[in-house]
Amino acid sequence: MSLVVDVKVAPQSGRQKFALDKSGMLKIFLKSAPEGGKANAELVVLLAKKLRIAQSEVVILLGATSRKKRLKIGVGLNFEELLEKLAVEIQQKIG
Repeated sequence: MSLVVDVKVAPQSGRQKFALDKSGMLKIFLKSAPEGGKANAELVVLLAKKLRIAQSEVVILLGATSRKKRLKIGVGLNFEELLEKLAVEIQQKIG
């Protein structure tokens, strides 16, 4: 079973970090520049390392040249479990 997830990437941000944006979409900060596929390669390596899976299990389905990407992650997780493994805090709405 695979998880398909839409993400936003921020290349050349000087850090590697995972966060949720205001709309609840996963945002991934990368150190590499978006030139020659460097940021995409860093994205795949970073996710594979954090999730402890093979790099071949992380596939960019859409958005290879865009900041918005659709990823297929070949591991049996749902979105909340993915956020937990990536140590992303989910803020609860109070009100």
